[in-house]
Amino acid sequence: MSGWLPLDTFTLPVVLAFGLCIGSFLNVVIYRLPLGLSLVHPPSRCGSCETPIRWYHNVPVFGWLFLRGRCAACGARISPRYPFVELLGGLLFALAAFAFPTPLESFAAAFVCLSLLVVFFIDLDHRIIPDEISLGGTVLGLVLAHWRIGLVPALVAATLGAGSLFAVGWLYEKARGRQGMGLGDVKLAAMLGAFLGLEGLILTVLLASFLGALTGMGLIWAQRGSGVTALPFGSFLAPAAVLALVWGPSIWSWYLGFFPQGAN
Repeated sequence: MSGWLPLDTFTLPVVLAFGLCIGSFLNVVIYRLPLGLSLVHPPSRCGSCETPIRWYHNVPVFGWLFLRGRCAACGARISPRYPFVELLGGLLFALAAFAFPTPLESFAAAFVCLSLLVVFFIDLDHRIIPDEISLGGTVLGLVLAHWRIGLVPALVAATLGAGSLFAVGWLYEKARGRQGMGLGDVKLAAMLGAFLGLEGLILTVLLASFLGALTGMGLIWAQRGSGVTALPFGSFLAPAAVLALVWGPSIWSWYLGFFPQGAN
């Protein structure tokens, strides 16, 4: 950790608490955005009995633990995914706050990480990646690129990212007669290129492909899939991009260490 924000016993709990609150809101986004529902109205309520959730029952993570994963009104089960997303939101926000050298870099990292948390679960549930995130994120990434990696490198990476995934999908569809890469993945690649640059984008795609291949082999081994089972590539791009964003230079250095300079 070599960030601009001091990592001490006061700042860390405050940042984590704020991140947990953001994670709580991301649960709303994950559920409502693909359904076209308002993100602010109505207030959070039980999915079974429609009873509004009281504010003290809606405290991130602790509210779910206090209720033992049950609705206070009807006793219906509340999925453990809700506190899990809240916890991930807090951890990712803290990572963005403490692991980057400037407030601008932390803001960009927080936006990318938290947006990808939403993408992971929406693509997993619905096999879609909302344009509000991918296209909106591409625009924001290009705007911030002026102070980060440069507008031209960001624009080149965004264009190459979208173009390469589109070409892969088009070639797969021509060869196999079925869709292999959705346009949501193409747009998300543009966003990732705008924020991560070309090296970060290449690493993201490589890591995502590796994760996807491992998952596919695992499904085949467990007899829950086959070689043609469709997988949500956005759900693999998301964790891969977080790894590339935070530890990309270290991963590249580790890899290039296998090829010493001057070796024949």
